Amino acid sequence: MRIARSLIDEVVAHARQEAPDECCGMIAGRDGQATRVLRAENAAHSRLRYELDPREQLRLMEDLDAAGEELAGIYHSHTGSAPYPSQTDINLAFYPESLYVIAGVAADEPEVRAYRILDGRVEEVELEVI
Repeated sequence: MRIARSLIDEVVAHARQEAPDECCGMIAGRDGQATRVLRAENAAHSRLRYELDPREQLRLMEDLDAAGEELAGIYHSHTGSAPYPSQTDINLAFYPESLYVIAGVAADEPEVRAYRILDGRVEEVELEVI
């Protein structure tokens, strides 16, 4: 996925704002290009996992549809560990067509990585930051 530096910065800012809890949201896109970040509230209010409220998720998905965009990614943060999917992340990966983007903000320098998660298998996918 191609993604603007400003969108990466927006995800990292959201992660830092919500720390020590994880943040979450969606990344809209078209034709392999991220177009915008849609922040969501972590309904779990947890340092260890994220959860989108079903009503908020539906509202965001309707927003994507109305704008002619697709769900390019689902993002969340890891505030105390590296940006690699936890077993919980893997178990709750219900959108195989979407990338799972994780912003690691435990270290001084944030790291954002993307993964495809399908049938419990994790494959890192390159983010082309433009």
